[in-house]
Amino acid sequence: MPRLLTQELRNAVPGDGELEIRELRLPWPHTPFGKVDEVDEVGEATGDEATGDEATGDEATGDEATGDEATGDEASGGEEEIIEVLRGSRICVTQMAPLTERVLRACPDLELFCVSRGGPVNANLEAATRHGVAVCYAPGRNAVATTEHTLALILAAARGVADVHTDLKRGTWRGDTYDYGNCGIEIDGSTVGLVGFGAVGSRVARALAAMGATVLVHDPYIRPDAVAGVARLVSLEELLTRSRIVSLHARVTDETRGMISRARIASLPRGAVLVNCARGALVDYDAVCDALESGHLGGAGFDVHPAEPVPAGSRLLSTPGIVLTPHIAGASREVAHKAARIVAAEVARYLRGEPLAHCANPEAAR
Repeated sequence: MPRLLTQELRNAVPGDGELEIRELRLPWPHTPFGKVDEVDEVGEATGDEATGDEATGDEATGDEATGDEATGDEASGGEEEIIEVLRGSRICVTQMAPLTERVLRACPDLELFCVSRGGPVNANLEAATRHGVAVCYAPGRNAVATTEHTLALILAAARGVADVHTDLKRGTWRGDTYDYGNCGIEIDGSTVGLVGFGAVGSRVARALAAMGATVLVHDPYIRPDAVAGVARLVSLEELLTRSRIVSLHARVTDETRGMISRARIASLPRGAVLVNCARGALVDYDAVCDALESGHLGGAGFDVHPAEPVPAGSRLLSTPGIVLTPHIAGASREVAHKAARIVAAEVARYLRGEPLAHCANPEAAR
């Protein structure tokens, strides 16, 4: 990522011969993120994490999925190494580096902090604003990737791909899957419910509609005409009771935390499929496992989980009918290029004295 950021910065900033760029390569956090001292949410969503599907203030989508933006579990790298490379710098462009109170105090020359992610989840916005540091981010960078991954999980869960794949790799040919009772379901002709109609949800809706599905949407932040020609806006209760497939594209708020509860899972039609590429906190996963074991649910696909990495003893790893991926819905090579271009353009605007396009705290811009 540092190479891509450097390349796009030199492309975006004229007279780059005078642009001094210092690179610090941080390890990718394959284990849980470190904590930022305090992180504020961006506010209204419009793209992926901080700009994603707006159901009940939604977000979704997949990459930092976004943990929840208020958790502060979204940074990588130590404060000391960040301070060392930032001393004397006006601008920081990063993906994972933490912007904490301590970093801000130690780097008084800092004016702009650009996060090449869907939301500034590794920045303490309140502290940045106090110190006059504008914080920018890269909305929508992973909307396409998350959409495509969501469709992959929907298809895999609806056709039971995970279990037969595992069995076949172990040498078992599952001829019984041709039986009517063991067959999966088709998208064409199915009613699919989407919770959230932002950058990801709207793309998923268009793709499913093109495949012949009847698409229902629950999103209290949009008007009915926003889904016209693609879907129909309904209550959450109607969506759940009518949909053979349900896909979540909402951010975590007080209203949405645990929204797919045991009672709501029970309201789904027997054999329904549940997919979540948004946030783990939206779902009661124990209830999902119970429903799969009882046969009430026909399948599930999860890219986000109640704990990450998934603990060795988790029921998600042993319950049949679940296809799992390790929080990678928002990851693609194209995402890295898009993110680099977005934040490089912000740096160029800042240096030209133009308004920033994606600033989380515009009151801090100098």
